[in-house]
Amino acid sequence: MKSEILALLRERGDYVSGQELCGRFNVSRTAVWKAVGQLKKEGFSIEAVQNRGYRLVQEEEVFGQHELESRMDTRWAGHPVTYYEVLDSTNLRAKLDAEKGAPQGALVVADMQTAGRGRRGRSWSSPAGTNAYFTLILKPDFEPDKASMLTLVMAMAVAEGIREACGLEALIKWPNDIVVGGKKVCGMLTELSVQQEYIQHVVVGAGVNVGIQEFPPEIADTAACLEEECGRRVPRAQLIVHIMKAFEKYYEKFMETLDFSVLKEAYDNRLVNCGREVCVLDPKGEYTGISRGINSVGELLVELPDGSERTVYAGEVSVRGIYGYV
Repeated sequence: MKSEILALLRERGDYVSGQELCGRFNVSRTAVWKAVGQLKKEGFSIEAVQNRGYRLVQEEEVFGQHELESRMDTRWAGHPVTYYEVLDSTNLRAKLDAEKGAPQGALVVADMQTAGRGRRGRSWSSPAGTNAYFTLILKPDFEPDKASMLTLVMAMAVAEGIREACGLEALIKWPNDIVVGGKKVCGMLTELSVQQEYIQHVVVGAGVNVGIQEFPPEIADTAACLEEECGRRVPRAQLIVHIMKAFEKYYEKFMETLDFSVLKEAYDNRLVNCGREVCVLDPKGEYTGISRGINSVGELLVELPDGSERTVYAGEVSVRGIYGYV
């Protein structure tokens, strides 16, 4: 009920009488008073005036379970949402939850991770009170080889969510790094559980650099944060909700065809690689060419100097002007 009270107060933007709250949630005035008192203890500034009711005074974010629940206005993505102050890894927790029966759309969010991970087992800096760490559980009914495209779907959602939340033009460095001002602000990790060629679940995790912070030396020159780039505070819960709304939209389009034929143009429009020289670090030997966007299955198309074209399925791709590659 606390999340519902919070959502109503935020939506109304004015006083809501105790009588209305009692009727809306079918509880006593004492129950409403206790719920409001608990929200105040969590840090929400709620004013109570006799004969007028309750009013949410400030919109300073109190990042947590009730803030996320009260803002989550999606249909299925982000429901239910589970928040942790400290967690080893949102991906690890999401996988455990999925194995225990958590539904598609369940979202795990943490304020801090002690064992955040990126691609290829790399560690991911995850300090408290600063960034947005979350993992979405999906249970799609399609072949496992299509699951990698879900990372591209999330990349589109994060880019759109950032634009909606703080107005920054976020671009995608194929396949799924999110770039603002030529530096990385978000990384992602998609993992799936397969049994007898059947997907049991997929978890798509992301870590978005939000607050101003001091990055570890190894990434200090290549990483950026949203608040430094846009010059103002960016509420993390609001950002996550915008990302979930965008993901819901793009995922449903993806499921219409189970490929990127419908989303290809939108993805290419956000692709920082598109039309630029790229260096592909192929195990057989690196090569350079011009990125021509993606194909219908999310592979990067690279035009070689002789005019021929190669498709890049996986691996490291460097882009001129991005992350120090010149």
